[in-house]
Amino acid sequence: MFWPGMGDPAKRKKMIRFLIISAAIGVSVVLISTTLISQVKAQDPLYHKCLSKSDIQYQITASLEVSVDGKKWIKPVSTTDMPVNCEKRTMVLADDGTITGSWVKKYPFEVGQFLWTSGFPLRDMDETRSKIYENGIQSPDFIHTIVQDGAHYKAEFTTKNAGAPTFTPPQS
Repeated sequence: MFWPGMGDPAKRKKMIRFLIISAAIGVSVVLISTTLISQVKAQDPLYHKCLSKSDIQYQITASLEVSVDGKKWIKPVSTTDMPVNCEKRTMVLADDGTITGSWVKKYPFEVGQFLWTSGFPLRDMDETRSKIYENGIQSPDFIHTIVQDGAHYKAEFTTKNAGAPTFTPPQS
């Protein structure tokens, strides 16, 4: 049985040439995209868990209250624990509501980044009824609100099924 392009020597040469060129293009695209992505990640504190204290050039501190359906949200895991060989974490939402962001240069930290790193279940929230207040004024940017040093943030979230009746099976 002949495979397509393998019977005629001229066609075989063309097909092998095409496959080699296609493989070279594919490998070069992968290498270029990997290099570009690694450069972007190197400048983003979301991809770095720890910093050396000598590298820190920019630091912000603010307070954040998070409530879900009118009740204070308790973090499932303490994020103040530091990994081994870590001098300073880049983003911390402490148990007392203090948020601290540290980076090697000025960076626009967002409230949502601190919620994400602390394990907040944003997908379970109704974003149309949830609000974030900065110093008592509602922010139009919601979780993309830029954290300002010394500011107080209050996040009021409503779950997607808040107010819906719950079904409990009859007990016999």
